[in-house]
Amino acid sequence: MQIKRIKPGEVRIIGGQWRGRKLKVPDILGLRPTPDRVRETLFNWLAPLLPGAYCLDAFAGSGALGFEALSRGAAHVVMIDRSSVALSFLKEQLAIFQAENADIYQACVPPLKKSTRPFDIVFLDPPFQENILLPMCFYLEEQQALAARAYIYLESPNALTTADLPANWRILKSKKAGQVAFHLAERLSLL
Repeated sequence: MQIKRIKPGEVRIIGGQWRGRKLKVPDILGLRPTPDRVRETLFNWLAPLLPGAYCLDAFAGSGALGFEALSRGAAHVVMIDRSSVALSFLKEQLAIFQAENADIYQACVPPLKKSTRPFDIVFLDPPFQENILLPMCFYLEEQQALAARAYIYLESPNALTTADLPANWRILKSKKAGQVAFHLAERLSLL
């Protein structure tokens, strides 16, 4: 199998209607798009859950996770990033792909804008040095931002356990790729 080379500053969408299309990646210190191999594993895990899902990409950066979700049938994706440069790139890509089922806005999260409906799938891939991953998990739960049954992708420098997460979350799957541990957690309603 021949590996396709991607120019620096690009990531490619690996599945769905936009398979093979490339996203520009802004040159922002600390921005690390989720690698192809990790995205492929993640979206294989999420395949039966994505069609029609309402998703949040809370630390969007390059938009690789949000655009991959849209490409694979998500009904809507909210992408948030604090960088105005990243936001410009995301909006440009949205226009190029002619996708109308996404909202993009600039914010430091938490907090989030109040959503029109709870999220079915959330992607949490924050800057590692800020130690915001676990506080963001508890924030989402406290704000009732998640569907009764939701799935949360967690990317971190260290492996996580179910005990690290809110009481009604459990880790379903975990893997490690290089310096990154990634997990799929399920959130179940407390009721």
